[in-house]
Amino acid sequence: MRPFAFTIFAGAFLLFAIQPLVGKYILPWFGGSPGVWATCLLFFQTLLLGGYIYAHLSATHLSARRQVMVHLGLLVLALVLLPITPDSYWKPSGDEQPIWRILILLTATVGLPYFVLSATGPLMQQWFSQTHPGRSPYRLYALSNAGSLIALMGYPFYFERFFSRQSQAHLWSIGLGIFVIGCAWCAWRVWQPLSAPALRKTEEVTAAPPVPLDRLLWFSLAAVASILLLATTNKLTQDMAVVPFLWVLPLALYLITFILCFDHPRWYSRGWFSGLFALGALVDVYLMHAGHNARLPQQVIGYAATLFVGCMVCHGELVRLRPSPVHLTSFYLYLAAGGAAGAFLVAVVAPLVFDRYLELQLGLWLLTYLVGVLAFVHRSLALTWGTASGVLAATLVIPILQATSKRSSPFFETFNTEFKTFAQEYWAFLTVLLVAFLVGNVSRRGFIRDWQMRAGNFLMLFSIVLGILCLAQIRKDSGEAVSTSRGFYGVLKVFEHNAVDPDLHYYTLVHGVTSHGLQFTAEPQATWPTTYYAETSGIGLAIAHLPPLPRRHIGLIGLGTGTVATYGRIGDKVRIYEIDPEVEALARTRFSYLSRSPAAITVVMGDARLSMERELAADQPQAFDVLAVDAFSSDAIPVHLLTKEAFATYVAHLKPDGVLALHTSNRYLDLEPVVQGLAAEFGLKAMTVIDNPPSKKWWLFRTTWMLVTKNQALLDRPEVREATGEYVPSHRSVPLWTDDQTSVYEILK
Repeated sequence: MRPFAFTIFAGAFLLFAIQPLVGKYILPWFGGSPGVWATCLLFFQTLLLGGYIYAHLSATHLSARRQVMVHLGLLVLALVLLPITPDSYWKPSGDEQPIWRILILLTATVGLPYFVLSATGPLMQQWFSQTHPGRSPYRLYALSNAGSLIALMGYPFYFERFFSRQSQAHLWSIGLGIFVIGCAWCAWRVWQPLSAPALRKTEEVTAAPPVPLDRLLWFSLAAVASILLLATTNKLTQDMAVVPFLWVLPLALYLITFILCFDHPRWYSRGWFSGLFALGALVDVYLMHAGHNARLPQQVIGYAATLFVGCMVCHGELVRLRPSPVHLTSFYLYLAAGGAAGAFLVAVVAPLVFDRYLELQLGLWLLTYLVGVLAFVHRSLALTWGTASGVLAATLVIPILQATSKRSSPFFETFNTEFKTFAQEYWAFLTVLLVAFLVGNVSRRGFIRDWQMRAGNFLMLFSIVLGILCLAQIRKDSGEAVSTSRGFYGVLKVFEHNAVDPDLHYYTLVHGVTSHGLQFTAEPQATWPTTYYAETSGIGLAIAHLPPLPRRHIGLIGLGTGTVATYGRIGDKVRIYEIDPEVEALARTRFSYLSRSPAAITVVMGDARLSMERELAADQPQAFDVLAVDAFSSDAIPVHLLTKEAFATYVAHLKPDGVLALHTSNRYLDLEPVVQGLAAEFGLKAMTVIDNPPSKKWWLFRTTWMLVTKNQALLDRPEVREATGEYVPSHRSVPLWTDDQTSVYEILK
């Protein structure tokens, strides 16, 4: 068993080690958006399906020795095509569809190695079942997911910190060579003549083929688990709070459920996990309804816990439905097909169909429906009793969450109020569910005498109730925003405030939880610089204290609502780099900063760094007096805009005494030592400017900007010096960030 265990573990480790490594190469080319990771997941899920199809066809149509020859031939070809590092040829020009460009790039660079690695799990398990008849190969699948989990968790905390991209690629290539040796070891075990009796014994085993309904459930449960994974990842990393490494959490929980369920059936209890899922689904609906009123820890724990128990239900039921090892490759083929379908729905279909994130509601509802189907098909009262217990627990847990969100009042007093409010709002739903449960499961004489039908009907009714609650939450969410649009880079919402008061009437643009600007509608407030761009902020001071010039050239990375355009004067030029076309459309239609500015405004679409590099290649340096980089206020920062190579591009576009202004306000990351190190590398001075406006000016936000320049006279201005009064220097030691090696681990607050 050792060669098979080693090879399956190593293959899974390499599969999940290649994903963040390749992502690290291509993220800078596509703006560092979390959408890049979702597209990568789609690619890897789809290619995993391809590998499983190959393993299934190989196992069903080729003899053992031919399987060995074909697979070893593909592995040798994969070694020949090393290294896996993508060439700069694949950098986008700025006008392509990012999803298809990424998919083609990944296919050309890592397609074959990933394809043969993805076939390892089912193929090696099939070889194991041939050489070890009578022994279940399914625990090897748990070992496979353990290798994936170790690679996933080890990358951000170890490999990314201590190895450059090139070193990581070389180590991965060495690992692939060791993996090929392990495959050859397993192939030798299958090839040797002594295995022939075992092979014949395996071939003589006859098992009834799975029924079509079981195959449909394999596919559906795997698809729903994949939907929940990607939907929760989107919720955590784009629509809630993009804490660094938070994208790792959902995938880690997803893999842990595979490990537990395929290790031994004792880890999955239908009653417990169906109840926890019903509780988690209702808590998720509450959290989506509460929005930012729910605390961040509540949201992270709530969404992550529901993902875990939901995937435990999916994968636990898959283990219950697993076929004889004779049909092993077919089973894994349906799992991979379902996973790829779920990823395709979230990454490709949903952005085209939905104007906001609705996949989580869809995934929760689909799983409640599947649980009802399982109760009908498999005669499980445990699913019914568990779900009913979860609904009952939710009537206590949700008021507790509501009470803990309100810090001003004593807990028990608040809980009592919230419990009464909850009961008043949802008494109809609770009454219907309670009556349905009692009639169907307690009464011996019901309208439907078959207990199996009564149990299934209760679960189907719960599915309907959850669907109604989700629709109500979606309707409430839709009513708050006057405009919602969704693209590759996330969901953008425009909110209207104080519509009845002309002097205080304003609109805000929000991406996830990050405000991208605010504008009043009435004069003269409509021309005020608001939010992060006050006249007393770092960018305001930098522009105000430039040397007297007849024409100024101002550059900006990150358009938002276009507030910086208010600083433009007649004769000035303002050049803005923006990657998201939806942002530009909103800035020109819902907001009027660009149209009101007397300066000549130019918006360059595409990743800012790539656009500026192309301008330098065409011998078109912009000679900016001020270049503002406003791309770090959200928590998923595009690190490729804070490397040595990026700074070299900025400096090449600045005038000799120009100012580079970086907006470093961030809740989770301390960016100051990174900027200080980069400034020192280029012989520039860096000063941190903190602006804390009075509370009566609520339209101005507290901000931190860093001004990097050779213009010592500007930094010595009293107004600038005074703005550093609240500044407390950071004492972190951070290595110089380069394209080859960056890690946000050292700058976590």
